Amino acid sequence: MTTLLWHDGAVLDADTPVVSALDRGITVGDGVFETCALVGGTPFALTRHVDRLVRSATGMGLPAPDPDRVRDAVADLAAALGPVDGRLRITWTAGPGPMGSARGAGEPTLLVTAAAAPPAGSAPVRLVVVPWVRNERSPLVGIKATSYAENVLALAYARERGGAEALLANTRGELCEGSSSNVFVEDDGVLLTPPLASGCLGGVTRDLVLEWAREAGIAVAEQTLPLDVVHRAGHLAITSSLRGVVAVAAVDDRELPPGPLTTAVAELFTQRRADDLDP
Repeated sequence: MTTLLWHDGAVLDADTPVVSALDRGITVGDGVFETCALVGGTPFALTRHVDRLVRSATGMGLPAPDPDRVRDAVADLAAALGPVDGRLRITWTAGPGPMGSARGAGEPTLLVTAAAAPPAGSAPVRLVVVPWVRNERSPLVGIKATSYAENVLALAYARERGGAEALLANTRGELCEGSSSNVFVEDDGVLLTPPLASGCLGGVTRDLVLEWAREAGIAVAEQTLPLDVVHRAGHLAITSSLRGVVAVAAVDDRELPPGPLTTAVAELFTQRRADDLDP
């Protein structure tokens, strides 16, 4: 798998050392990021991802990255990688700073990495409910921060138990999200997903599913749901930038068939993405 790095105007091998050991993205996870799919060398929904990167940086109290600079970096890197499928990550950190929690006056760091890789595929996935929760009152709610250890641990827990993704509640016992995905529940002819007030991250794919489904006349809604709905619902789905829309094959030990709304929305998403790579 070919992986390339953009830093300070240059496209480099991904193993090239470019970041200070005192960069706050390394020392305390003081940064934000975005990941998007590469479709034939074009980053999907780049405008939405860059917009969310700016919102996340602002929410973290960081200087906002220049969207044009980010776009130019992405274009340079995508051109160097070629017309391939893969994944691209944009990282924006507070830059070098003191060894502690307090920020210094360092210049923020912009890194873009990209790798050629086969598409994630559309096979149904197994979810595992993990014993930890999202804090819906956290200052990081709605921010895609590089402080990702909670997600790493949750996913490791799920994989140790045969799952492909972890599923988390919030502190109120409501269904929240996956470690790197949003969750949808089919209920009585409506596709439901937890609202942002649950503490989940507003995923780009989640937003597109809500928009495109409504335009197509498919019933979708944001609704507060108890966690145990995942053990009662007949059909579930998850969405993410790399997976798109995929059905859930099982939650813990309970197997599920793909639902009709999930199938319809997955087909709609594939069609709409092919029509417009920057919706």
